[in-house]
Amino acid sequence: QLQLVESGGGLVQPGGSLRLSCAASEFTLDYYPIAWFRQAPGKEREGVSYITTISGSTKYADSVKGRFTISRDDAKKKVYLQMNSLKAEDTGIYYCALRVRGRRPTTWDKELEYDYWGQGTQVTVSS
Repeated sequence: QLQLVESGGGLVQPGGSLRLSCAASEFTLDYYPIAWFRQAPGKEREGVSYITTISGSTKYADSVKGRFTISRDDAKKKVYLQMNSLKAEDTGIYYCALRVRGRRPTTWDKELEYDYWGQGTQVTVSS
């Protein structure tokens, strides 16, 4: 059974960095696009970043462009989110999401475009 497991969250000061990982068990990621979402306290879950399959093209929310980098290592069945210059508003639970149906999503940052979700990892940016 497919499972996605996020890790790498924690407490970091503003301006600091974290690298999140999303690991897939019993499943190969090679052919499927993956996204990172986050949910801040009291807010709806929002798309943060997305990466396609073979070409590895990426998309980012405007709020994280230039600070976050998504990457994938299909051999290791992992996707990463490198987060630099973190701000307090980056605080939230971060989820990875996998799409296995059809081709690329019509709208990458919509939750309904994805079929599997991890349990999330907490990121707290605070001094």
